[in-house]
Amino acid sequence: MRLTAEFWVQAYLARLRLEGIPAFVVAHGDDTAGAVLVKLNTLDGQARAYQRAFDLNSGERRWMELAEGGEAEIDAAIGRQRGFDPDLWVIEVEDRDGRHLLDADGLA
Repeated sequence: MRLTAEFWVQAYLARLRLEGIPAFVVAHGDDTAGAVLVKLNTLDGQARAYQRAFDLNSGERRWMELAEGGEAEIDAAIGRQRGFDPDLWVIEVEDRDGRHLLDADGLA
């Protein structure tokens, strides 16, 4: 049984709040089956975007870096993804130390 996208997003935001890491829903995707993209803004003009992907070697889902670079470049890449997938959720995490918690237990 899979969690709904909305449930996962709410749990992720709660985990970030517990760590004092600001995060915002930039684009609200499909509540049930929307994919989730996470933008990490390090507040220095740089950013990274992460998406969940299926690892063919291990058979597990894991977070992979989609793009890295200037914030404007990352925003453009996210915009292109939203053009392909209007059901996509976009979460922006703001942390100078680059914390996103995507590698924490229970968030894969």
